[in-house]
Amino acid sequence: MTSDEFAKNFYLEKLNILKSCFEEQPQCPSAVNAKIKEMALSSTQQEQLKEVIDTLLTDVFYSLLLGLDGESSIGNTQHTYKIYDEEGNLISHCGELEASAYEYFHEGKYEEQQ
Repeated sequence: MTSDEFAKNFYLEKLNILKSCFEEQPQCPSAVNAKIKEMALSSTQQEQLKEVIDTLLTDVFYSLLLGLDGESSIGNTQHTYKIYDEEGNLISHCGELEASAYEYFHEGKYEEQQ
């Protein structure tokens, strides 16, 4: 797996979580989805909430990827971490993960591929 694939998988996970917040998933019910339904929001309010959650998830996932790459701290600690795939291959050299994460989370790389 490359750093680009790793960042893309984080981005896809973000999209899956966002989807589960607003679309009922019978096979895997979401507590967030249930709470949003209880709020009985108008369609405008629901879209606004979706934008807020989307922004929050982008910030969280992007921050975690930067933290793993050593570009920012995780908690109060800033280190560069080495991430290996199951075959023992290094996924990313310092800085590669940050670059790929930026492309997916801030430049719309995934949407361009669709």
